[in-house]
Amino acid sequence: EVQLVESGGGLVQAGGSLRLSCTTSGFTFDDFAIAWFRQAPGKEREGVSCISSSYGTTYYADSVKGRFTISSDNAKNTVYLQMNSLKPEDTAVYVCAAGGIPCKAGPLPAAWYDYWGQGTQVTVSS
Repeated sequence: EVQLVESGGGLVQAGGSLRLSCTTSGFTFDDFAIAWFRQAPGKEREGVSCISSSYGTTYYADSVKGRFTISSDNAKNTVYLQMNSLKPEDTAVYVCAAGGIPCKAGPLPAAWYDYWGQGTQVTVSS
């Protein structure tokens, strides 16, 4: 059974940091790209970042570039999203997803991703 479990969300003040984790199981981690999406109330889902550890590629949306860093620990089948200099507009539910198409530059189509977690809430207060 494929599982993606997010953790690390919470409430933080603007300018603070959080590290999200996406722990996966049930598929060959190296064969999949892992992405982070976020959705805020009343807004469209946004692809934030992705990583393909086997290709060594990453992608960041312009809205988070320079503030967020994605990384993976293949031994733990886990992907991390380090979020620094958080802003109130980063408030959203963050969801990780796994897909067979390698991560590449450009917007992240949600349709590329086959497996999804339940999400973790990130709230940034001003």
